[in-house]
Amino acid sequence: MPRNKAYLPHGVIPAVLLPFDTNLEIDEAAFRKHLRDVAATEGISAITINAHSTEVASCTFEEQRRVLDISQTEIGDRLPLINGVWADGSLEASRIARMAAQAGASALLVFPPAPFTLGQTPAMVLAHFKRIADATDLPLIAFQYPLSTGQGYPKDTLLQLCAEVPTVRAIKDWIGNVPHHEWHVRTLQSLPRPVNVLTTHSAWLYSSLVLGCNGLLSGSGSVIADMQSALFRAVQRNDLAAARRLNDRIEPLMRVFYADPFVDMHNRMKEALVLLGRLPRAHVRPPLVKIESAEIGRIRNALIEAGLLDAKAGRHAA
Repeated sequence: MPRNKAYLPHGVIPAVLLPFDTNLEIDEAAFRKHLRDVAATEGISAITINAHSTEVASCTFEEQRRVLDISQTEIGDRLPLINGVWADGSLEASRIARMAAQAGASALLVFPPAPFTLGQTPAMVLAHFKRIADATDLPLIAFQYPLSTGQGYPKDTLLQLCAEVPTVRAIKDWIGNVPHHEWHVRTLQSLPRPVNVLTTHSAWLYSSLVLGCNGLLSGSGSVIADMQSALFRAVQRNDLAAARRLNDRIEPLMRVFYADPFVDMHNRMKEALVLLGRLPRAHVRPPLVKIESAEIGRIRNALIEAGLLDAKAGRHAA
């Protein structure tokens, strides 16, 4: 049953992980438990699936549909589900959008097409989003990449997109530039039809939220949704002393999760959940490979420093 199309992406939105078994098939039992664990967090407003954190680039269309079906069964009656639209072509993107709408998603997170790394024009960006908007009237979240990648949208393009595609209701902001990030917050959230800024600057989340973002959408919420929710609420009530204390606990984890190579961030989060006893194993699909024991040790130390793991406890990552 499709959910309410009037949903407005805002607040704390964890992006969950996707566990795999030893054959690299989706571990449905572990995924269901992970969904329930994250969904039980007080103060979150939605959950994101079929995104970077679920290794969507390695998942087939049928697997993405299964991920959404499982999520609907487990938590769809409690929280809105934001489904990622990862496709290099607009026709496939619209196909994914239609599937997600029919399966009950509440909003779509639209990733930029990879061909934009070779160059883009405003007309290309508008054509891509309009094709998706023609397929469904679900709210769209534009994933704003750093401009240096070629997949980020320049300011004028982003303003044109917000003006010409009314279902664009938020951006997932990964611009990676503080003044530009602040421009997003000040400008987009003040448009005649406001577009919420959902920060994904998780490595410096406290600083980002203080600029006035109306929400956050983060893969590290798969591990620390409770601390992110508490941090967001503290900033919203202008209790910066409490926010700094929370940030001091969060920082050790961000230091290890977002280390180089950056592509291993969700790999590391899986290992963290194994150490915490929340996932049975930390398999990832190629081209990702399992991280080495020394790095798992650094993750364990960060969990201890954050107060999430006793120094004498913790399971061995598998």
